Amino acid sequence: MLQSEALQTNFKRLMNFLAFTRNYFIKKNPIQAMGNDIVNGIKDLLTIRKKLKMAQYRVNYHKYQFNRMEALIAENNQHNFLKGKNFDQTR
Repeated sequence: MLQSEALQTNFKRLMNFLAFTRNYFIKKNPIQAMGNDIVNGIKDLLTIRKKLKMAQYRVNYHKYQFNRMEALIAENNQHNFLKGKNFDQTR
């Protein structure tokens, strides 16, 4: 009788575990999530060249804007460190 009860208890535990496992796979679906991650990774790999070119364009554009601003500031500023070797005598 004791062995029969232990067997029934273990069988119930196994069935509960299988039910929890099945419900987890239904709710989370890790196989589909892994497939989606692989597809997204392949898309990123195929579009990496375009993204790199866009990033280089943005960097060059901002660098150009920065150099233009520095030149404008240097034109309208009397400080000696911006104009070269001209020393500001009025200070």
